[in-house]
Amino acid sequence: MLTIDAHLDLSMNAMEWNRDLTRPVSEINAREEGLRDKPDRGNAVVSLPELRKGNIGLVVATQIARYVAPENSLPGWHSPEQAWAQTQGQLAWYQAMVEKGEMRQIKNWKELETHLEIWNAAIEKSKEPVGFILSLEGADSIVNLDYLEKAYEYGLRALGPAHYGPGRYAHGTDASAPLNSAGKDLLRKMDELGIILDATHLCDLAFWDALEIFQGPIWASHNNCRALVDHNRQFSDEMIKALIDRGAVIGGAFDAWMLSPGWERGKSTPKERDVRISTVLDHLDHICQIAGNANHIGIGSDLDGAFGSEQSPWDLETIADLQKIPDLLLKRGYSKTDIEKVMHGNWLDFLKKNWS
Repeated sequence: MLTIDAHLDLSMNAMEWNRDLTRPVSEINAREEGLRDKPDRGNAVVSLPELRKGNIGLVVATQIARYVAPENSLPGWHSPEQAWAQTQGQLAWYQAMVEKGEMRQIKNWKELETHLEIWNAAIEKSKEPVGFILSLEGADSIVNLDYLEKAYEYGLRALGPAHYGPGRYAHGTDASAPLNSAGKDLLRKMDELGIILDATHLCDLAFWDALEIFQGPIWASHNNCRALVDHNRQFSDEMIKALIDRGAVIGGAFDAWMLSPGWERGKSTPKERDVRISTVLDHLDHICQIAGNANHIGIGSDLDGAFGSEQSPWDLETIADLQKIPDLLLKRGYSKTDIEKVMHGNWLDFLKKNWS
């Protein structure tokens, strides 16, 4: 079944992890044997061949680069201009993938319709370009609002103002502050340009500010439920209800620490905690119970978000195993129509409504 994944950090893996994503996952992991500079070395689960194998014909693909002030201990760049330059290197990789015929950038509904016609008509997907919509995770690299216009011109279509910690425009995970004046101006400019607001990672105070100020389309590309795993990274039921009221779609994230209470990074294992694909579906089920329907859930796996198989559901070998989801949903009593909504329909309906 056609699958859409609304959050993959492909360019970060290519540029910072130095992975050739045109190769099979097995080759990527073999080349990393013995490396210890990243916690997920040798544990990759994402590559372009695996996306095709899993019939994942469309992804929301990120750029990401954090600015860090002197007192900020998180990894990142020491000036917004450096962060911008990092995102431009990532953009160059996406453009190189387009030139090579590995990927196809999608900027509007007409281009998306054309891509899906080609993808769905192809009996053999192994040579088809994977479609991608460009998103920015954390707005620190937007030096000023003129840069946001530049980004829109090269195809940026979604933006999450925050990531981890304090940001230039908004505070994110493990931080807390209302939106500052620059953040409010950013949202108004996004509204003007028609850029989708990604509510993922916004701290609670910034989340509520953003929903009040921003009048355009909102989604949450990769987020789970605080009611099941209590952490500020997750959404409370009240936040989920507010997103549903705005017509948002929320993508279930596959990072095991977001799926298992009290997870200890580097110590806990998915097998030991019995974190499996169905654990993600528990979170999607919870959203459905709040909504009263299956119209606001999708997949936003984040399966290459600085972790690999060591922090993914134990019954997932590569991202191609997202194709296990339809049978798992069927066993839970989901109808064929609702399963199609989860796998691709809700994301497509959202984009059609807001791009047509």
